[in-house]
Amino acid sequence: MIPPYVMSPEVADAKARGAPIVALESTIITHGMPYPQNVEVARKVEATVRAAGAVPATIAVMDGVLHIGLSDPQLEQLATAKDVMKVSRADMPVCMALGRYGATTVAATMIAAHIAGITVFATGGIGGVHMGADQSFDISADLLELAATPVTVVAAGAKAILDIPKTLEVLETHGVPVIAYGQDAFPAFWSAQSTLAAPLRMDSAEEIAAAHAMRARMGLPGGQLIANPIPAEAEIPSAELAPIIAQANQEAEAQGVSGKAVTPFLLSRIFELTEGRSLTANIALVLNNAKLAAEIASAQVKMPL
Repeated sequence: MIPPYVMSPEVADAKARGAPIVALESTIITHGMPYPQNVEVARKVEATVRAAGAVPATIAVMDGVLHIGLSDPQLEQLATAKDVMKVSRADMPVCMALGRYGATTVAATMIAAHIAGITVFATGGIGGVHMGADQSFDISADLLELAATPVTVVAAGAKAILDIPKTLEVLETHGVPVIAYGQDAFPAFWSAQSTLAAPLRMDSAEEIAAAHAMRARMGLPGGQLIANPIPAEAEIPSAELAPIIAQANQEAEAQGVSGKAVTPFLLSRIFELTEGRSLTANIALVLNNAKLAAEIASAQVKMPL
């Protein structure tokens, strides 16, 4: 059975040529920032991938059709669309069956990339174990997707609003390689450093590509998480962020925010409490991840499985 998806002409041409391709999520467009900044950032991310020698494939559901790669008019259309679902593994098929618009999370983007034969994906930060998960059981589907779907995901670690130690424990339990790029510490999203050591370290795109290839050759399921620290000039120190994140979490709990609404609420409050600095840092880290992902994709095409 042929999966219901459409490749953009640019991505289809790259596939035919064996050129490197980087998958990109779409929640940053629909749920991350207002118009027109959202589409401007999406274009910058795609331009960064191209400048680093790869082809971008922004992924989204539009009118029930899963698109692998969007044209510039489609980016604009998605950026201004209303009532867009935020889809993960559980609800992406429902979104498609109902003919809706859907923005892909990390998990959904990994699934779509794998369906299309794309093995590298750049995002901002993955989801993970939320604070208080021992009571709420609020754990992102991203973690189980990393354990199941063979895609290399480049992120600035897990989102700093999460319980990072427990997130790393869940990834370890499910056998997901967590590889810090160029440093020993696990990066903390808006901050380049954390107090946590990364389980693994690699210092080049070629090493990361080789690890992906070896995992495939061994028949192991799942992907790998590449934790790429935000550039130092763009970071917000973790000591400054910690009380802000704690305040945002307390407000979310007091207001009964739960489920998929938690992350957007927290990111919005942190944006307000940092007077916009968190969004500036977020854009910088996404662009940085896009560059590294393109380098990994370029190295991967030189290592046929």
